Amino acid sequence: MAGTDQYFDDIVFEKTDFPKEGFKVGEYDDCRFIQCNFEKLNFSTTRFSECTFTGCNLSLAILKGTSFQSVEFVDCKILGVHFEDSSPFLFSAAFKNCVTDHSSFTGMKLKDSLFDHCHMKGTDFSNADLSSAKFDFCDLADAVFSQSILEKTDFRTSYNFRIDPEMNKMKKAKFSVSGLPGLLEKYHLDINQ
Repeated sequence: MAGTDQYFDDIVFEKTDFPKEGFKVGEYDDCRFIQCNFEKLNFSTTRFSECTFTGCNLSLAILKGTSFQSVEFVDCKILGVHFEDSSPFLFSAAFKNCVTDHSSFTGMKLKDSLFDHCHMKGTDFSNADLSSAKFDFCDLADAVFSQSILEKTDFRTSYNFRIDPEMNKMKKAKFSVSGLPGLLEKYHLDINQ
């Protein structure tokens, strides 16, 4: 990876305020970040492999060329982050109990991704491939799904979504009966549950 000369393996970073203390661009393998602040930090060209972020603030972080491979975000605040600017090569991330409001995954390949108990208001999934992804108990108010691939995607426990079946590929997508109004909203039907 050009421009990176720092390598970190199996290190725990706890309660570090990286914007104040400085962040070293490089390769992070099997590292854990606990209650760290990365707000507005430039991660460009950094590689994270098998890392866990727990209770961290990554809001407005810059991800140009950043690599996320088998990364897990738990209890994190991730507001307004453009994940589509990160490296698509082997991108793999799980989000658990995170707030990703107004973040963007536009055009990304997110097959088999997990979003578990996340608040995702206004999150943009336009043109994303979410085949077999799982949205488990996620609040998808104002989330954008347009020209997205939602084949075998599981929305059964999620809520507040509005998805137009005519604007997305949805073969074998999974929904609960309570989610049907979110699929039919454009028809202005009076649906009683």
